[in-house]
Amino acid sequence: MHKIIRSLKSRQPAPAFARKDAYRRPHYDCQEQMDALKLVVYVPGVDPAGIDIEVRGPDLIVTAPKSHLVRANWRAAHLESAQRDYQLRLRLGFSLAYDALQAALHDGVLTIIIPKKTAVAATCAMA
Repeated sequence: MHKIIRSLKSRQPAPAFARKDAYRRPHYDCQEQMDALKLVVYVPGVDPAGIDIEVRGPDLIVTAPKSHLVRANWRAAHLESAQRDYQLRLRLGFSLAYDALQAALHDGVLTIIIPKKTAVAATCAMA
């Protein structure tokens, strides 16, 4: 068998912003309720102040950076993949009222509740 071994000098690392593995996708659960959409995202090791929830048209983007601690007895242990920040991109559509979004983080579980537009319109009509 022949092995092809390439020189390390010929390799050029990709820029950090172009790497697809810069973030890891967290586990999540999506439940449709009568008047809202409930999204549960599992992001252990995340500080609530660093979570960014962004809406771009029909897409919801949740970015949650992990707390990166450098220990005094630090040693490389190939933990790069476990220490990456979280990012979840979901296409949820236009039928949700993103401006009325509510989010809470408790013990590494981020709960996002997004009301449906028809539920928001019905609440406003009753008032």
